[in-house]
Amino acid sequence: MTKKVAIVGAGIVGATAAYQLSKKGIDVTVFDAGVGQATKAAAGIICPWLSQRRNKDWYQLVSHGAAYYPQLMDQLREDGVSELPYEQVGAYIFKHTEKQLAKVEEMAVERRVDAPMIGEVRALTPEDVASVIPGWSNPDGALYSSGGGRVDGELLVTLLLEQAEKNGARVVREKVTLEAVGEEVRVRLGGEVQAFDAVVLSSGAWVKELLEPLGYYVDVRPQKGQLIELTLETSEDTSKWPVCMLHGEIDILPFPEGKILVGATHENTQGFDLVPDEELLNGMYEEACASLPSLKNAKRRGVRVGTRAYTSDFLPFFGEVPNTTNAFVASGLGSSGLTSGVWIGECLARMAAGEEVGFSVEKYTPQNYVRKV
Repeated sequence: MTKKVAIVGAGIVGATAAYQLSKKGIDVTVFDAGVGQATKAAAGIICPWLSQRRNKDWYQLVSHGAAYYPQLMDQLREDGVSELPYEQVGAYIFKHTEKQLAKVEEMAVERRVDAPMIGEVRALTPEDVASVIPGWSNPDGALYSSGGGRVDGELLVTLLLEQAEKNGARVVREKVTLEAVGEEVRVRLGGEVQAFDAVVLSSGAWVKELLEPLGYYVDVRPQKGQLIELTLETSEDTSKWPVCMLHGEIDILPFPEGKILVGATHENTQGFDLVPDEELLNGMYEEACASLPSLKNAKRRGVRVGTRAYTSDFLPFFGEVPNTTNAFVASGLGSSGLTSGVWIGECLARMAAGEEVGFSVEKYTPQNYVRKV
């Protein structure tokens, strides 16, 4: 029986796992160094159904993640949390041609059979969009999904950890390493080595750094992501504006009280660098302003920079660490990590607790990405 669990890495996966395990009455200790977390620098659009990625295993994972969000919010609400970080405000995805829009619409309607959360789906003209978001000037048409949502990843992680602590979990803001005693994995903090019934490794791109000293090859690489946080001076109620996925990589996420997030970059050659790149940020900002000119008068409140994790085939993995008796790992979530991460965290919590997962996890086995050398 699982009584004591360590979680290394408190991004969306680790925080969700900590929350769920603490609700089961399990003794949970979370270790996180607090550097470069991808969750804090994620744009936070929850609308996987409009993606044209063809990998069915990836889609299965993110669609489960999106469907899990309302359940997770219900749990937080029951815990007394009033200001929830996730809301279904609808989503717009923009395409250059009517043919491209029609293709996405056909796909969305087809997927809605198994994913009713997609909600209403309809094509919109630029004028339709401007009637909802005043001043919108992007000439592209859009497809609307009423089920699309937004989440503030940083706030969600904070809330999950706060609730876990209320349930008795401990959060240790220190860097740790791992030690192997036979096939059992233990956690070293400073000069002390601690044993746990289960150790969950959810440190994103840093999983490689944790496992390599134990003799593992890990198929994970870092990707730098940056986004801009703005405040729009407006009398309009921005809280109900849909999230906007522009043609390309730029997203515009409206939040209450004029808060707007613009992002994010996808930089494959910067490693774990966390220094803001003003040239890239300005280019992203100008692209957003071309669609919403009122952003030119917005105040820049800050920049978020984080490190995502990717595998060579762009599919996340999670489950038991090969050749261990008590270790579990998740990584490779990429830019859709806020969508899939809550569900992966839930699955890892069930695994660590010795419960049935209730989800087909074979396609995501770490054995495809983590191996002894």
